[in-house]
Amino acid sequence: MHLLKYGENGEFTIISFEENELPLYAILSHTWGADEEEVTFADIVKGGGKAKPGYKKIRFCGEQAQQDGLEYFWIDTCCINTANKAEHSLAIRSMFRWYRNAARCYVYLSDVASLPSVVAQGQYNFQWLTWTWMFPVLSYLLSWYNSTIQRLSHSRHVSCPPMDSDIVCSQQESESKLQKSRWFTRGWTLQELLAPPIVEFFSKEGIKLGDKLSLTQELRKVTGIPSSALHGTPLSDFDVLERISWSEHRTTKIPADYAYSLMGILGVSLSPIDGESPAEAMKRVRDEVEKQNQCVRDLRLSNPRDDKKRIEETKGGLLADSYRWILDNNAFQQWQQDPDSRLLWVKGDPGKGKTMLLCGIMDELPHSMPKGALLSYFFCQATDSNINSATAVLRGLLYMLMHQQPSLVSHIRRKHDHAGVSLFEDANAWVALTEIFADVLQDVSLSTTYLIIDALDECVTDLPKLLGFIARQSSVSSRVKWIVSSRNWPAIEKELETAENQTRLSLELNAESVATAVKIFIEWKVCQLAHRKGFKLEMQDAVLQHLASNANNTFLWVALVCQELERTENWNVLKKLSSIPLGLDALYRRMIDQVIVSDSAEICLQVLASTAVLYRPVTITELFSLVELLDDLVDNLESVRKIVSLCGSFLTLREDTVYFVHQSAKDFLFAKAFDEVFPDGTKTAHRVIFSQSLVILSRALHRDMYSLEAPGYPIENVKLPEADPLAVSRYPCVYWIDHLCDSNAEFLENSSGDLQVARGLNMFLRKKYLYWLEGLSLCHSVGKGVISMTKLWFLVQEMRDYDGLSQLVEDARRFIMYHKGAIEGFPLQTYASALLTVKIWDASSGACLQTLEGHSSYVNSTYLVSILASLYSDGTVTGSRQPVRQGPSISSYDTWVANDAQNLLWLPTEYRPQCSAVSGRCVGIGTGSGRVWICCFK
Repeated sequence: MHLLKYGENGEFTIISFEENELPLYAILSHTWGADEEEVTFADIVKGGGKAKPGYKKIRFCGEQAQQDGLEYFWIDTCCINTANKAEHSLAIRSMFRWYRNAARCYVYLSDVASLPSVVAQGQYNFQWLTWTWMFPVLSYLLSWYNSTIQRLSHSRHVSCPPMDSDIVCSQQESESKLQKSRWFTRGWTLQELLAPPIVEFFSKEGIKLGDKLSLTQELRKVTGIPSSALHGTPLSDFDVLERISWSEHRTTKIPADYAYSLMGILGVSLSPIDGESPAEAMKRVRDEVEKQNQCVRDLRLSNPRDDKKRIEETKGGLLADSYRWILDNNAFQQWQQDPDSRLLWVKGDPGKGKTMLLCGIMDELPHSMPKGALLSYFFCQATDSNINSATAVLRGLLYMLMHQQPSLVSHIRRKHDHAGVSLFEDANAWVALTEIFADVLQDVSLSTTYLIIDALDECVTDLPKLLGFIARQSSVSSRVKWIVSSRNWPAIEKELETAENQTRLSLELNAESVATAVKIFIEWKVCQLAHRKGFKLEMQDAVLQHLASNANNTFLWVALVCQELERTENWNVLKKLSSIPLGLDALYRRMIDQVIVSDSAEICLQVLASTAVLYRPVTITELFSLVELLDDLVDNLESVRKIVSLCGSFLTLREDTVYFVHQSAKDFLFAKAFDEVFPDGTKTAHRVIFSQSLVILSRALHRDMYSLEAPGYPIENVKLPEADPLAVSRYPCVYWIDHLCDSNAEFLENSSGDLQVARGLNMFLRKKYLYWLEGLSLCHSVGKGVISMTKLWFLVQEMRDYDGLSQLVEDARRFIMYHKGAIEGFPLQTYASALLTVKIWDASSGACLQTLEGHSSYVNSTYLVSILASLYSDGTVTGSRQPVRQGPSISSYDTWVANDAQNLLWLPTEYRPQCSAVSGRCVGIGTGSGRVWICCFK
């Protein structure tokens, strides 16, 4: 990047920097005059161009940068060597980033004067009216009134008329001139308005008119851009079409530049092509945006922002006064202020408030981060398979980084363009993601970045790998700072000890601060409780004193006790309070004992057992379908909610989704209440859920569940029906094989059970397999289905081969692996794809019908036409490249078989035509391998 420097002798010099060594710099936004008026790169190198009109802008920018303490500045007219095509192309791709990273952006409005115009008296505004009242007072108080006015007039370059004149200054008309500036009609200036964090507007005299914040309302009015976008909300929060609409009334000198000027705003990067038409350029940009959006969609497992909101709501809200102590903590301040302190480990026992503490840090950091810095975070939760693995952590962090700085997606695209979503899901996903993440952290364009991971101890899969990665990467870049939290686990401590420049913050060693925070939390919870239950002041004080005396600095204990008191009648509150044991384990033991002796013990214990072995939190609707004893309550969801509430505060409901109140509650059930909750072991619990899942799926799955009708209907256009046919079956659709595999030993030890599951599997795969694949597509889980079918294939190798089950599973596994892309993108391609595999699956019955035999020699279009003519002599045979709008045809990119201009059958690579012909209702296709196949429509 070439930067200008204003020398002491008043001369400008060009200095070149690598992007990872850039100093702070200012940047100019302006409108170009005629080419011969602008100072060029060559002019600056030769020390010329001073007589050109554009030199005034350069001098203005240099002087303003000096006033703002900036030694360097950048101007597009003279900091790009346009004679070098490669450099020019790179500059176009980098422009948005250069403006975003600038310390300040100066908008020089060459057609806006700082002199306000005048209007007739009586049309003055309120500001001038105020001055007319103030001047007589000043005249009375200050004998030098006239000279004061003259000085004010001179300093602002304003010619003020005498008090008895017929004209006054008009602020409104000055603003109107600003809005009419040519700057707002140019294409490139849109990104120059949006990208920099600080944008200041100047008149042609160099007088500051305001900045992006102070002029927000005017800018919003003239540009149509929402205030939030002007204030720094990530542009990816706005729809692509909305972002494009902001440029509708803008033009560029070179027509194709209109598309290129949108690249940074849309988060993509493309090299310009000489002679490209505006339409072609815009198509390339839109196509690139779609590829990039697909990449980000595939990357996303869950949105950490949504997880944060859910966690805060589940825990009753984030109380600022309970976490602010950490902002003054020495360890935190060292991590925040010392460039060499890059990793902060917050550790503490269960229930000490680590998660909410980190939520508070996430809220506070943006106020102290450098402008343009990135904040990415992730919440591990062991009870949800979507967010409890090392790969999920990296995917979540990357997703937030891509959302804030879309240009980083290029590091993923290099691999994703070839592998698709399997990049994130196959056996090598961890290797690929760590390479991508390391590249992102080394990217010279990466802004200062803060990465936060909560609850490392709840990372169930590949935790050692994740800890090793954090320890290594936290030492790599001074621009990246990490915060992680976990319980006091020696294994975690051992791994993180290898990190350089790490800082630890132990909640137990900060007991006084935590105690103060818990006290504030108690006051807040008791105040809420007293308000809802109508406590008298004496009772409120008694509850407050008891909790404060027995909390032992544990937020969770306080929350659970208040939850118990919520369900207690007022006259029994003090008695209940005195019976509640101290400490989490003792409280959990009391809770499970109460469940065991209750009238609803059997159903509550089954709900607890089922919830404990599920792979993600489920909705109330899903829960009643999975728990056998809840079958009778299918039309009574309120009763199911009541049963959840009877489960001794182990479970909580948030928006009709069932969660464990805390990971320690689930841990207690497995470690200290196992015999009561799982009398027959966890494998039996898995077996019950598997059996229930097959019943649910067999009843719910059928063809075209969302009434899409068109085989080419894309998944991104699918809207969730108001009455979702998959509401009950969504969980079993994704996880039924996992439960089967986790109950494997139960079947292998029991030959009759082995035979029973084999029969059930055989029947399901033969009758419902294609419907299940459609369901997976609608659940956005085809990738998970591929993994599940591989697990099932390994499982059946250990079972008796009932009625060819092993071969059936192998065929089914090959089918989903082969057609994954088509089914993933178009749910109803499940049935069309069944025509193109080695096994032909009947879309209506699910049965395997026959095996295809292919032609093996080279096929040309003449031969293909003759085949069709002989088979279908009643129709006219047309060549392969004639456009066909009605009847069967091949799409322009040879990727679809269409009928009446509607895409019906997506073609895998080896089924795409080398040549093709159409006869009546049939399409004949000759592939590059020599195979011939014919598709006919009824």
